[in-house]
Amino acid sequence: MELLSPAGSYEAAVAAVQNGADAVYLGYGAFNARRNAANFDENSLRTAVDYCHLRGVKVYLTLNTLLSDHELPQAARYAAEASRIGVDAVLVQDLGVAELVRSVAPGLPLHASTQMTVHSLDGVLACAALGMERVVLSRELTRQQIAHICRHAPIEVEVFVHGALCMCYSGQCFFSSLIGTRSGNRGLCAQPCRMQYGWSGSADGYPLSLKDMSLVHHLAELEDMGVACAKIEGRMKRPEYVAIVTRIYAAALRECRAPTAEELEQLRAAFSRQGFTDGYYTGKTGRQMFGVREAERTPEKLFAQVRQDYHREHPRVGIRLAATMRAGAPLHLAAEDPEGRTLSLEGPVPQTAIRRPTTREEIARQLEKTGGTPYYVQSLEVEADAGLAVPLSALNGLRRRLLDELSVARIQPPERPEGQMPDLPRTENRAEAPVYTLSLRRAGQLTEALLNLKPAVIYLAPEEILAARPLVERAIADGVEVCAALPRVLWDSERPALERQLDEVRALGVTSALVGELGTLAWALQRDFTCRGDFGLGVYNSLTLAQLREMGLRSATLSFEQRLARVRDLAKPLDTELIVYGRLPLMITQNCIIKNRSGRCACQGSNQLTDRTGAQFPVLPAYGCRNEIFNSKKLYLGDKTEQFARIGLWAARLSFTTENPRECVRVFERYLGRGSYAPVDYTRGLYFRDVE
Repeated sequence: MELLSPAGSYEAAVAAVQNGADAVYLGYGAFNARRNAANFDENSLRTAVDYCHLRGVKVYLTLNTLLSDHELPQAARYAAEASRIGVDAVLVQDLGVAELVRSVAPGLPLHASTQMTVHSLDGVLACAALGMERVVLSRELTRQQIAHICRHAPIEVEVFVHGALCMCYSGQCFFSSLIGTRSGNRGLCAQPCRMQYGWSGSADGYPLSLKDMSLVHHLAELEDMGVACAKIEGRMKRPEYVAIVTRIYAAALRECRAPTAEELEQLRAAFSRQGFTDGYYTGKTGRQMFGVREAERTPEKLFAQVRQDYHREHPRVGIRLAATMRAGAPLHLAAEDPEGRTLSLEGPVPQTAIRRPTTREEIARQLEKTGGTPYYVQSLEVEADAGLAVPLSALNGLRRRLLDELSVARIQPPERPEGQMPDLPRTENRAEAPVYTLSLRRAGQLTEALLNLKPAVIYLAPEEILAARPLVERAIADGVEVCAALPRVLWDSERPALERQLDEVRALGVTSALVGELGTLAWALQRDFTCRGDFGLGVYNSLTLAQLREMGLRSATLSFEQRLARVRDLAKPLDTELIVYGRLPLMITQNCIIKNRSGRCACQGSNQLTDRTGAQFPVLPAYGCRNEIFNSKKLYLGDKTEQFARIGLWAARLSFTTENPRECVRVFERYLGRGSYAPVDYTRGLYFRDVE
């Protein structure tokens, strides 16, 4: 099992390599999920890749953020340059960026970032169909879910084993962007989950701050499952942290053992939030998984020791040497590295010994002196005729020359084909005003009065469709498309129950589905549903729209992290939809903070999370006993309809969550130009301001 360590800087890469990492991941330029890390430019990237490859360590580049059309050309340059330098793979979140990398660097392997929110075998299969060679699973999965995926996955599986846990499923968090305009999907998360929150109007705790994860006790089990790569989180951490965590995990893997008490204490000293958790992996979620970073006391003595240690070369490349000393022939030395590269050199012709011949043992001693280099001699064969002598300096020089030439060979980038930047789609914006679609959370929000306003599409979860059968049948009879809204998170173990519900809604005449993640998309299409894309797919550019069209979608909902002006300028090869009203989702969580609060299931009550400003965020149940946290303010553009009517949308969506049935009608009427409804407190979202 490969051990993958973070490298937020060149020094962190050195620390990882010298402490046993098999691979490192790093950011290049501005388009990665840790834009506040030091990251790398072209020269430092080349230096880092050479340093790692010389020592047998792979380098993975992160291009795992959502990008707009005007950023794609720069991302193409990054990918092409990374391929030429010899980066071993690129991690992506954005489907458009994945297509871009395939086009400009067709020989560069692609890995699906955890930002793609892949949490099921269906999601892994979808990534494989898109040409991914590896997928990084969501951190919320249990050992049973991981094992099931590994048994059936046609590509490599990577799992996080140590470091910070996001409260939200990665790739689905909008808290930072909507509250502070710094988007986690754009690499600038401000970590609002680490702030104080509470209930009943008092922000007196940390209900969203998870402890760091540690699966150091489960490495053997993960390897037995078939996990290809164990990943350490921490590109924002100090090199000393990287060194400590990498060394302990590398030793545990290499020696097939649990960490010692001293090693566990070093992990805690390097960084922890009141200890560590393996709660997601073991399926034991709850309040014990939460903790905060207490008054920071940097372990200076420990850090000084590891700093001194990783600045020394720790030989990790085992080579095979063979030396031959024959009368009348040049001294011959050959080497083979772990990848099978072979090199040989000739030295001086040995002379007949006048005083003392050079023995095989002396030759071996000189050739084994590889200190200060990345190499150690794994095996050595010496054939020497008796009675010959060669200067020891000649042996040393031959050894140095051979290792230097081997080093040059080891850092040569692979020969890869080069491609071209794909043409971005070119389309004319729709001239007609968008139709209205309605997203309803509860069956009770669907009423005769709402249907009388003639929405084009109604999105409703399958169980709510079944609870509103008569009105659903009437809507379908009236020509309204009723679309089954599928969950954004669906584990493999939860799929059979949902499939049974879909069979029932299909019998009612519902033939379309709203999908917000790759896993449900593939099997919804296989079941002959017409699929529309939800915001969870992260649609930020025209290449992603084109990719989704190729995958069979009828329409796609654009990210609400974009300005209206950018939506206007976006080419739209697929019908596009935009949310223009409602409480926007901030987080979807596996850990039930409602149950953590009360000690029991209390989803049906009023649950309002309060921040330090007094703002209250509704916490509502999501499929599979999960939570969904919504914004305290409603997005409202009822007085701005002309502005979103002229940007080429197929549909404008009104998203109803906490609204009562009468309020749903009043809101829809306002957007149709009737009445005077407006929320007491509202936001324009990010549609008129830039998100970082």
